[in-house]
Amino acid sequence: MSITLAQTNRELKFEPAHQVEPHGQSESCQTELSLRRELQTRLRCPACGGLLQLTPQDYACLHSGCQRRFQIVEGVPVLIDEGSSVFSLRQALSRPPSASASPWQRFRQRLRNHLPTLSANPVAAQNIDGFRRLLLEKNPRPSVLVIGGGWLGAGMQPLLGDSRIDCVETDVWLSDRTDLLCDSHRIPFASGTFDGAVIQAVLEHVADPEQCVREIRRVLKRGGLVYAETAFMQQVHAGRHDLTRFTAVGHRRLFRGFEQLDAGAAAGPAVVLAWAWQHFLLSFTTTPAGRAAATVTAALTAFWLKYLDRVLLAKPAALDAASACYFLGTRQERELTDRDALAAYRGAQHDVV
Repeated sequence: MSITLAQTNRELKFEPAHQVEPHGQSESCQTELSLRRELQTRLRCPACGGLLQLTPQDYACLHSGCQRRFQIVEGVPVLIDEGSSVFSLRQALSRPPSASASPWQRFRQRLRNHLPTLSANPVAAQNIDGFRRLLLEKNPRPSVLVIGGGWLGAGMQPLLGDSRIDCVETDVWLSDRTDLLCDSHRIPFASGTFDGAVIQAVLEHVADPEQCVREIRRVLKRGGLVYAETAFMQQVHAGRHDLTRFTAVGHRRLFRGFEQLDAGAAAGPAVVLAWAWQHFLLSFTTTPAGRAAATVTAALTAFWLKYLDRVLLAKPAALDAASACYFLGTRQERELTDRDALAAYRGAQHDVV
């Protein structure tokens, strides 16, 4: 999961990719980045959209009206504009919460690691493998933007492990996986850079999901692929950084700039029921010990429910009570109308109006 927030909807004019080649890494620059050279030349300033110059110490915006500088930490460019993002550089450069947890929090994490899980995503591996195969049909050496790549998403191993695919894993937290720190409201790449994009369990955590999807669409090439999974029937997680939910129809409308190839429930009603049981128990206590006891009780009594989703996900009513929805689509020039988005409903309920 990634948490990416922004406070502004202003539109930026990102410099086209073909203008940046002279401003890439100089021969005297010793900065080592995990991004390959071609993608380095497509990086853009997150504040103004201007060209960036890689120096031995940082990235410098070449736009005369901006001239901001962005540091590079452990080989990872930190392209976050503090003027538009609610995330500060201090937060971005700290390790994810689990890395700086208290002894009690670490104990709880170890406890969770030995407990059966309440969640299951039985479709992610197959969906992402299909995404991978479609990418390779379009381009033998595709590039993929992974938003929220600080943690390994469900089913992502085959995609990330395919040597033919260049994956750029981004997040707002510095982690062992991140190639780039950025806010998904202002993706710091030139338009038309990537062949594909993956965004799992992120859009419920952003201030403006539509802006983030517009940015994804912008950085994709014509006909580029997107795969998304987003929360629907889930309790609050990640505290204050949990903002939005999407029904299947709402999710389709969110990706109205894409032609749908596949869509459905990523986790079903059984997972919803298991998490509801856990949060029902958690509501009785606020102490760390009490919450740990509630978590253990829920895990031991409700872990089996998730297996029912293997049957339920095939039923239309599962879309009306899914824990999360997925969408696979290709970038198109024409946006879907709201009427067409409503017509995409495939649940089991009848219209009431």
